[in-house]
Amino acid sequence: MASCFFIRSQISFRLALLIFISSILYSSFAELPKFEHPIKGDGSLSFLVVGDWGREGMYNQSDVAFQMGRIGQKLDIDFVISTGDNFYDNGLTGVNDSAFEKSFTKIYTAKSLQKQWYAVLGNHDYRGNVEAQVHPILRTIDKRWFCMKNYIVNAGVAEFFFVDTTPFVESYFTDAEHIYDWSNVIPQSTYIMSLLKDLDLALKESTAKWKIVVGHHAIRSAGYHGETPELIQHLLPILEVIN
Repeated sequence: MASCFFIRSQISFRLALLIFISSILYSSFAELPKFEHPIKGDGSLSFLVVGDWGREGMYNQSDVAFQMGRIGQKLDIDFVISTGDNFYDNGLTGVNDSAFEKSFTKIYTAKSLQKQWYAVLGNHDYRGNVEAQVHPILRTIDKRWFCMKNYIVNAGVAEFFFVDTTPFVESYFTDAEHIYDWSNVIPQSTYIMSLLKDLDLALKESTAKWKIVVGHHAIRSAGYHGETPELIQHLLPILEVIN
């Protein structure tokens, strides 16, 4: 039976796989864009996951990046997953924002980290220019960067379903202290229902042994921020059906 996981914190994962590395190819799956990421020919899949990191090297970001480089080399990783809050405190102001290079390009310099980065948005990213952060022009600045709101990455034995969880959280829409970029999200209910429908179909039709759902907010957590009631209500039932 296929298994489904929701990832948020910094982890690495290794899976068996026998396919050859080649370029990333695009196809479509339901309404969610789907990308193929073939893996090493020795039958392994290894990657790192990091979130809440965009600090221009401060708050231990550079130290963590150094350790990621060490572990990335040891595991011979295929790619890196970012779970959002990529640029503190208020995302990017535009595609020319220097924070992109100061927090990403100039920090993750280890040879082992010069792989594809698959990113999803966090709530702090929504406080900036969302369209800038997902704009393809950033890939001309650093070809490693790949960020969209919702998409799928197929890695053979594992498929990764990247989910934009910020619009689910009701408190952000009534937050008087911050301004969020809700362009292309309003009406909220329509955006969420469409996403859930597409995700449900994509998960059900996936033939991958491992189905890994990636998002910024935890569904259940004993951590500081605790659970996310909106995800328990809307997203968890879909994952439980898939099992």
